[in-house]
Amino acid sequence: MGGSAISDDWEFTTNGARTLVLVGCTGNGKSATGNSIVGRKAFKSMSSSAGVTSTCELQRTVLEDNQILDVIDTPGLFDCSSEPEFVGNEIVKCINMAKDGIHAVLVVLSVRTRFSREEHAAVQSLMEFFGSKISDYMILVFTGGDDLEDNDETLDDYLGRDCPELLKNTLKMCGNRQVLFDNKTKDPLKKAEQLKQLLFLVNVVVENNAGKPYTDDLFKELKKGATKLHNQATEVNFLVGYTKQERLELKEQMQKSYEEQLKRITEVVESKLKETTHRLEEQLAKEQAARLKSELSAKNAQKKSDEEIRKLREYLERAQRETEELRGRSDRGPCNIL
Repeated sequence: MGGSAISDDWEFTTNGARTLVLVGCTGNGKSATGNSIVGRKAFKSMSSSAGVTSTCELQRTVLEDNQILDVIDTPGLFDCSSEPEFVGNEIVKCINMAKDGIHAVLVVLSVRTRFSREEHAAVQSLMEFFGSKISDYMILVFTGGDDLEDNDETLDDYLGRDCPELLKNTLKMCGNRQVLFDNKTKDPLKKAEQLKQLLFLVNVVVENNAGKPYTDDLFKELKKGATKLHNQATEVNFLVGYTKQERLELKEQMQKSYEEQLKRITEVVESKLKETTHRLEEQLAKEQAARLKSELSAKNAQKKSDEEIRKLREYLERAQRETEELRGRSDRGPCNIL
C-alpha cells in the first residue's frame, strides 16, 4: 500500500479533534450521512446498490462550539463480497487517518431494508477484528428518516415493529445508542436536530470511555512510524551542508522506509482478516446447520402431529358412525315375527 507523501508542514497532532468513522454495508448511505455531519457535500454520494465510495476519505468540520470533527468515510469494509487484500489496505489507511484513535464508530443501517444476516455478520467481523471493546464506541445510525416520516412513524415505532432478533442483539451490544437520519431533508432545523442527537450520543461514548479514543496495537505501531517519519523529515530540514536535492533524496528514502512498514502492517492485517473471516464462516455454518436441524425436527414433529390428528379424526369418525348405527337399530325397535 502506498502511503501519502509527508510535506514539510505536515501536522501530526489532531488538535483536540474527535474522530468519527462511518462503517456499514454498501448502499446504506454512509457518504450521505457523512455529508449531513460535516454540513456540506464533501463525500461523493448517490443512490446506488453498487456503492460509490471506493477508498477511505477524511473530511473535517468545525462545530459552533469550536469542537473539531474528523469524519472518515469508508467503502464496504466488512461486506461479504470484499476481498481481504482490499479491506486490509483500507483498514490500514483508515487507522492512519485516525492517528490518535477513534472516538465513535457510526454503524450505518437503513430503515428501507430489513436488517440482514449479512449485516449482522459485518458487525461481528468488525468486533472480531478490533475486539469486543469496539462495541463501547459504536452508535447505530439509521438512514431513511424521510421514509418513516412519510408513514408517520418514529424510529421507536420502526424498531418496535417486528424487530429482528439479530438487530435487537446488536442494539443491546452497543448500549442501545441509536439515532435516525434524514439525509434528504432541506429543513435546517431538522438537520440541526438530528446532528444534535448524534453529537449527544458521541459525548456519551466519550464520557463512558473516560475521554479515551479507541486504539490498539495497530494504531500504536502506525502512529509510531508516522511520528518517526515526521521527526526525521523535520531534522532533514535543518541539516547543514546538504543541497536541496540531497535533502529531497533523504526524504524520499524515509518515505520509502515508511511505505515498507505500511506494507508489512497491511500484510499482517490481511492475514488477521482471513482468520477472522474463516472463524465467522465456520460459526455461520454451524448456526445454519443447527437451524436446519431445528427446522427438520420441527417439520418431523409437525408431520407426527398431523398423523396423530388424522388417526384421531378417523377414530372419531368411525366412533360416530358406529354410534349412529346403534341409534338406528334402537329407533327401529324389536323385530316381530307374525
